[in-house]
Amino acid sequence: MESTDPHATLQAPQTFNIISSQLTNLAGSGSINYNEAANQTDNQKNLSNTQTTLPVSSAKESSARKMLILAANPKNTSQLRLDEEVREIDAGLQRNQQQTKFILEQKWAVRPRDVQRAMLDFKPQFVHFSGHSHEEAGLALEDKLGKTKLVNGSALAGLFELFADQVECVVLNACYSEGQAEAIAQHIPFVIGMDKAIGDSAAIEFAVGFYDALGAGESVEFAYKLGCNAIRMAGISEYMTPVLKKKSA
Repeated sequence: MESTDPHATLQAPQTFNIISSQLTNLAGSGSINYNEAANQTDNQKNLSNTQTTLPVSSAKESSARKMLILAANPKNTSQLRLDEEVREIDAGLQRNQQQTKFILEQKWAVRPRDVQRAMLDFKPQFVHFSGHSHEEAGLALEDKLGKTKLVNGSALAGLFELFADQVECVVLNACYSEGQAEAIAQHIPFVIGMDKAIGDSAAIEFAVGFYDALGAGESVEFAYKLGCNAIRMAGISEYMTPVLKKKSA
């Protein structure tokens, strides 16, 4: 129905300009809606910097927990459902924001330098890696061509040693990552790795249980147990594949 109020006609361009200005500001800010990112499976490599700020009041923002998600699926490796895993992490941490507040930073198609820069810039308490690992050879990050660049446990341990005063927990949701987890645990209180190959479904179920628990304010050890139980509840036999490593006293 058209308005008969002459002021409505005069105000419309002004309203349009305000909305356009707001949309321009949002676009210039670099913020990316998470749901759009999750739906762009074929364009994951373009999502180099995505941040999801879960509801945090300005008064409490300084006490929010920071979660850095690192994802890599090199061109010469099998395709993983990383977007689904990250979506479930986001959903789990949003479930009970009255308990624990989280700010999520996502880095996709990560190269070694991207990991260093993200650690420096974001200063996370929790770090989650999703991707491939090659036993003792290391985690499969990407090179400048998008192919596999292996980073071994010694290099990872050296990196996390530099950030040991801020990082509380590292999750390596990748096959055969127990060796890297053990190396990192020399410096970080809690590190979770996989002692054998783990399927996409089991990896996602673990992430669901683990981050649901963290979002509800539970401890890392409780969250680890719930993650393993989530695999078992789903009827998947890989519930003993995740292993929790603790820093020696």
